[in-house]
Amino acid sequence: MTIPVYVFTGFLESGKTSLIKDTLMDPGFNDGEKTLLLVCEEGMEEYDDEFLKKANTSIVTVGNETDLSYAFMKQCDSLIEPDRVMIEFNGTWNFTKFLDEEMPFDWLLVQILSTVDASTFEVYLNNMRSMIYEQLVHSETIIFNRCDENTKKLYLRNNIKAINKSAQIIYESKDGTINDLKDDELPFDVNADHLVIQDDDYGLWYMDALEHPSKYEGKTITIKGKVISTHVDDIPEAFVFGRFAMVCCTDDTSLIGLLCHYKNSVDLLPKEWVEVHAKIAVEYDEEYQGDVPILYCDHVTSVEPLEDELVYFT
Repeated sequence: MTIPVYVFTGFLESGKTSLIKDTLMDPGFNDGEKTLLLVCEEGMEEYDDEFLKKANTSIVTVGNETDLSYAFMKQCDSLIEPDRVMIEFNGTWNFTKFLDEEMPFDWLLVQILSTVDASTFEVYLNNMRSMIYEQLVHSETIIFNRCDENTKKLYLRNNIKAINKSAQIIYESKDGTINDLKDDELPFDVNADHLVIQDDDYGLWYMDALEHPSKYEGKTITIKGKVISTHVDDIPEAFVFGRFAMVCCTDDTSLIGLLCHYKNSVDLLPKEWVEVHAKIAVEYDEEYQGDVPILYCDHVTSVEPLEDELVYFT
């Protein structure tokens, strides 16, 4: 029998325990199956005996990162014989290392969920970016909780998408209900036929165009970036244009780039900074598995490099 494993990541007090308890009390998820819950850190909210009995859950505390080994998990499996496993991971531990750890042969990791306190995300991002990256880069679902009318949805979404572009993002209010946050106003006129994107707004435009490409189809755009490559496989007269966003640390950046069609692409130099004037088309991308914006350039002009080349989403 295959035993599904659900892993919950996030920093201390980010809401992992509340999410696990809500999940175990959901009749659509829990129909009396025996659950093994491995708890790797102790927060303010606890699992009392009455709850564990009601949820048919056995809890095992994991005190140290090295304890979460194959031998330990195999022992828990033999003693408890669970129908499923839930792991409340410690936000300071190396999650990538854990993913490399062998699990018992019948355990199957089926979902990784992360919880984030929206009210403290910016502080953590500015001061502990590499740790946030470690917690969120593998997640299928990221839940921002404690959202309110002051929450900057655009800031949250764009920074997450730079870390993990495929993650589903959910916003919750302080009372735990789903919050349908309205989109923040963009710093450029999306209704204009010709968009002139300021240097500081590159990331905001890129993320919005990637998420809502049809909104920009047929428009013209003027934007600055770097020539990343002048050799695009099987596509003549094309180059890759873009900028880099800091993902984990200053030594770990991610390209946020676009395919550009341009008849004089062979005259461009790799790493050259340019301003492009182009028409935006929307085309299906096999690798991305969806529609993406493509630039068809009228002209490309060499410009001076920016003082700060990295992209931000403020």
